[in-house]
Amino acid sequence: MAKTLSLFEAFGIELEYMIVAADSLDVCPITDRVLHAVAGAYEAEVELGDISWSNELALHVIELKTTDPIGSLDGLADRFQANVVRINDLLLPHNARLMPTATHPWMNPHTELKLWPHDYNAVYEAFNRVFDCTGHGWANLQSVHINLPFANDEEFGRLHAAIRVLLPLLPALAASSPILERRASGFCDTRLEVYRTNAKRVPSVSGMVIPEAVFTREAYQHEIFAKMYADIAPLDPDGTLQHEWLNSRGAIARFDRNAIEIRVLDIQECPVADLAICRLIVDTLQRLVAEEWSSTESQQALLTEQLASILQSVIRDADEALIEDPQYLQAFGMSTPVTASEFWRHLAAPLIESTNEHQHALRLVLDQGPLARRILKHIARGPSEARLRDTYRELSDCLATGKMFQPDEA
Repeated sequence: MAKTLSLFEAFGIELEYMIVAADSLDVCPITDRVLHAVAGAYEAEVELGDISWSNELALHVIELKTTDPIGSLDGLADRFQANVVRINDLLLPHNARLMPTATHPWMNPHTELKLWPHDYNAVYEAFNRVFDCTGHGWANLQSVHINLPFANDEEFGRLHAAIRVLLPLLPALAASSPILERRASGFCDTRLEVYRTNAKRVPSVSGMVIPEAVFTREAYQHEIFAKMYADIAPLDPDGTLQHEWLNSRGAIARFDRNAIEIRVLDIQECPVADLAICRLIVDTLQRLVAEEWSSTESQQALLTEQLASILQSVIRDADEALIEDPQYLQAFGMSTPVTASEFWRHLAAPLIESTNEHQHALRLVLDQGPLARRILKHIARGPSEARLRDTYRELSDCLATGKMFQPDEA
């Protein structure tokens, strides 16, 4: 029987990447071949020590994840990077490679999407039947998930409150999707912008992305699960989708494994960047749960609509978004309006000043902006189709070598 884990006792991390053609960088739907190469069969998931590989809905996306919850994030970036290198080696005979960032910059999801065709396909076909997965919000998105455990209702309530409060700020660190259909979309986090409406046929599936203010399992069941299941039932008569994972909020409760899964993070250019951001998020959540700046009660009092409004601003402007809601600022011990970049400098100071493996990556993000900002800066030097492809080829090189993307050095 698995041990019940308490707050911040362990972590689960998931990273999603695109498989693309090595020459054109067009999407290459061959995830099943990669998994077959290591498993000897078309398996949906393959355990390779402490890191596992698995499929996603789209056949050009592959997920790397911790096989079991791990007690520390230290050294995890190197283990993920080793798996990236191994996958790229397996892709060489197919003239393919892995590409980072949260949206493919020129994929046409209406013509290029191929669904995973093997085990679990019935679930993906059900999603496609109900929501039409040929849009960008289903077919063209790669993210990072952080899974954080809780032992009981009391811990769930404290953790859920802290996560709700922090969610609106996360795109300021992690936005990596400013380009869609070959041009700047006007949003630093285009993945989240399209994700907000990808379940619009059944709005209760994603809500306002920010989860409702519910802080017990019973309340969550009544306010979120029951409504969601009832609303989708006429479209899903076989009950194929009536599971906790149908929930598409930016953080979802997984009572089946006593964890909350944070889902609003865009994938970065390499695991070093992703794990540095994860480390800062975990550190900040620990301080919120410990009531360093505000009480759990005051965190729980923040309205979903209020948080969603801040999130929308940060989806658009990322680090340059202005945070000025007085109640929100007070939750972090602040009183004066600041940009999201300044906000994160305030929160990151203790981690930046300590000696840890994530210092360099965090400093780069805080000094040069999230990956979306760096991508836009790089492309602006000579906006053209060739420049766009060169930029994403350099990003793919960053993933292959485990290096951060720095326009000043590109």
